Amino acid sequence: MQAKILNPKKLIISKQHLQIKNVTLDDEPYLVTCLFEDNKMVEINCKKSSDESILGNIYIGRVQNIVKNVNAAFIDIGNGKKGFYSLEDYKSPVFIKKNGKKPLSIGDELLVQVAKDPIKTKDPVLSTNLNFTGKYLVLTSENHTLGISSKIGKESRTRFKTLLSNQSLNEYGIIIRTNAKDASDESIFNELSQLEHLYQETVTYAKNRVTFTCLYEAPRDEMKLLKDLDWKDLDEIVTDDIEIFESFVNYLKQSKTEDFLLSKIRFYEDDNFSLVKMYNIEKQLECALKKNVWLKSGAYLVIEQTEALTVIDVNSGKNIAKKSAQENHFKINIEAAKEIAAQLRLRNISGICIIDFISMDNPEYEIKLMEEMSNLCKKDKIPTQLIDITKLGLVELTRKKVKKSLIEQIYTQKNIDE
Repeated sequence: MQAKILNPKKLIISKQHLQIKNVTLDDEPYLVTCLFEDNKMVEINCKKSSDESILGNIYIGRVQNIVKNVNAAFIDIGNGKKGFYSLEDYKSPVFIKKNGKKPLSIGDELLVQVAKDPIKTKDPVLSTNLNFTGKYLVLTSENHTLGISSKIGKESRTRFKTLLSNQSLNEYGIIIRTNAKDASDESIFNELSQLEHLYQETVTYAKNRVTFTCLYEAPRDEMKLLKDLDWKDLDEIVTDDIEIFESFVNYLKQSKTEDFLLSKIRFYEDDNFSLVKMYNIEKQLECALKKNVWLKSGAYLVIEQTEALTVIDVNSGKNIAKKSAQENHFKINIEAAKEIAAQLRLRNISGICIIDFISMDNPEYEIKLMEEMSNLCKKDKIPTQLIDITKLGLVELTRKKVKKSLIEQIYTQKNIDE
């Protein structure tokens, strides 16, 4: 008998035409992937059915040009696409064809993986450090070391070091993911064997293929999210797409998971009431696209995303609490810090963020606020670094760019009606 889940998580995946107030969307279905915790949407990813991400794909690329002043190469991956490759990342690429004696020459053919999708006018970023990601492990082709997630405790870290102490790291490296902390030894070694086979198969296959061949297609976004989730905390997976439903079932069967996980996957069928309507996704999307976010205290945030950075302003708004001004400002700032962390995750905001909290004269309050922000940044599964407070009292942080922000996903054209 399974224990009752205290903080239930639901993964909702729907393919529907969306209707969002004051937003003109393309006339095609969107694939919407949402994660709910305690009936609140905490993550969302929207993608047009026609959109095709190449993030994580592995190609046989050809070096088109080398630009010394930026210490980078541009590598053609076919279909008119070229990618940016930093020569600072050069270690030991897998070459299919080598020209000349230089480490990298024009005309060289080698295996490259897309590390970042193209954004607007920027080319995709490429890497020769091939990554194959499972639920518990990541196998890397160039970094021949054993890495362990910083979120794994000391006792588990010791266990993994001992467990993999006899594992040869001459051909590849291994990264232990956070999800591995409760995995059995058998599950770890089974997945490692699968990733080893996938890596060897990809390299061997490449030797017999022509330039620009896509050797490996990364799992779709919803499959990546499924791997990232802690299944023990997962209450239910609901989808109205039969193809996705079947792929999830097959993945769990191949992963040799316990039967109770398969029972958590549900196919939604109701022609009269869509899955998007059932979970009020359009309304929550509308709120997640607004600049203003109201807090329970009556204060509010103003979130402005620009090309260079994101600016977040904290305002007292309707808050008229009968406390000393400094104490009240501190309370609002703590509330705002928690909501800012939630909004960064929900809107998938990345890059530089500047936060203008309400000014506090008490240095002790300022220290406590920074401690709270630091703890919140550490809890974010996307690497987030709290920098400092500027002389003007602005808090700086950076969040790693993993995928497009929600605004970039929705506003393919600048047609917002404020």
